[in-house]
Amino acid sequence: MQNALVIQHVPFEDLGNLRPVLEQRGYQIVYQQAGLDDLSLIEPLQPDLLIILGGPIGVYEEQDYPFIKDELRLLEKRLTKDLPTLGICLGSQLMARALGAVVYPGGNGKEVGWGKLQLSPAGESSFLRYLSASETAVLHWHGDTFDLPKDAVLLASSPQYQNQAFSWGNNCLGLQFHPEVTARGMERWFIGHACEIASLNGTSVTQLRADTRLHAPALESMTYRFWDDWLDGFGVNERGGA
Repeated sequence: MQNALVIQHVPFEDLGNLRPVLEQRGYQIVYQQAGLDDLSLIEPLQPDLLIILGGPIGVYEEQDYPFIKDELRLLEKRLTKDLPTLGICLGSQLMARALGAVVYPGGNGKEVGWGKLQLSPAGESSFLRYLSASETAVLHWHGDTFDLPKDAVLLASSPQYQNQAFSWGNNCLGLQFHPEVTARGMERWFIGHACEIASLNGTSVTQLRADTRLHAPALESMTYRFWDDWLDGFGVNERGGA
């Protein structure tokens, strides 16, 4: 049985629609809670798949959140070996920094809400093509952004921020947007991010809920396909890992 180690930063941002895909493939899923579990004890090369989820902190805030250093250590060692790794939102920012790129507050303001992606040529030929073909909107929820790491391949952008998805090697994927969300799960986001939502001009729970009902079902249908494609693509990499 393969294992998937998942690092979670806030309880309501979980695997969402990715969980049943992993379970159907026989993965044993183990959650580690950042700030509660000792991430320094994780052997970087041991998990068959490492997934780092989102959260409302900055990669550059390691003085306040020391576990960030442990996450970067994990990623540096796994990315060097091109071992299967997925970062979503904060997770993608951690990946970018581990690869030597700069992560910083975005100059175009927070990107919160549903919107479509603009795929690069590489993205059009990747598993993300399902989103392009269906013109499915995805959920954006971030204020920070990052430079594209050296040797990473840009897969997707949005009108507000260029670096929305990138691949590294054959087995590593960073997604700034949130493909994992479900309509039901978003109700927990509306509670957990209540203060942030209230601080954003032109954004409300009512509108976010309406947009979620409109877009989440199509996104969930498409993501089952591209999760499968991505997981099917794991193979021997060019950097000597497995």
